[in-house]
Amino acid sequence: MEQFHHGHHVRLRSRVHGTYLHADEDGHGVKLRTRRASMNAAWAVHLYQGQNEQFLLLHSAAYGSYLAATDAPAPRDHRGLRVEQRNYDHPEVEPIVWQAILSESEEEVYLRNVGGACLRANGRYWNTNASVDFVDDLDNISRKMLWVVEHIPAREVMPPLPRPAGLPHPMLRSRMIMYVWRNIHGDLITRGSFMFRGRSVFRLRKQLARRLHAMAILDVSELVMGLPTRDGRMFPLVVDLPSSGEILHIFVVIVGSPAHAALRYADVDAE
Repeated sequence: MEQFHHGHHVRLRSRVHGTYLHADEDGHGVKLRTRRASMNAAWAVHLYQGQNEQFLLLHSAAYGSYLAATDAPAPRDHRGLRVEQRNYDHPEVEPIVWQAILSESEEEVYLRNVGGACLRANGRYWNTNASVDFVDDLDNISRKMLWVVEHIPAREVMPPLPRPAGLPHPMLRSRMIMYVWRNIHGDLITRGSFMFRGRSVFRLRKQLARRLHAMAILDVSELVMGLPTRDGRMFPLVVDLPSSGEILHIFVVIVGSPAHAALRYADVDAE
């Protein structure tokens, strides 16, 4: 587990294909992509100690969902079982818990779900979903289950939010946004919900700032949105929303507050 550090971000690169494990924009799937400088390729590390060994959770720096093994068949022409993103409040815990096993060369890791299946990279140019598959003998494990862990440094400040492309289209999907704003002591200032059309995180922040203006004199640049994790932390929402249209639960923090100081931003453009 020395390749993973709690609270930091990593990329997972297939040793065989050279592609990176990406959280798909639908907020559910997991795919292999060549693009390295993408928040979708960044995974935040959550380590916790079991009775006899350490375990690993990986949640997407883009959407906050956890990398999970399932018992559903993998897509057609892929081996093994399906891998997906699961929300922080999903009742099943075992699918999102992993063990990192160092390879013989000590340059890569195998990621084995506690259910026993290992994360596998499928085709490079087609059939590029990841999957999990069971192995009987770690000495004869497939090289497609080898992953190079690349550490991603932290940014000192939040990256600029992506600008929206054009005006919101009336046919764009709407979703429910539920938000909570607490003070530095954790006491509730306000909470609420509203319908939001489209995926633009830039427009979402502006709409939230208008709603919170009655509670405090806020400039939109002072407002930071975050998504919750299973252990009660939050991480910043800095990419456009997933295309699934599912309800989004958002924490609101203000620049300069202790909650804001605790946030960590992945510098995906760093070499």
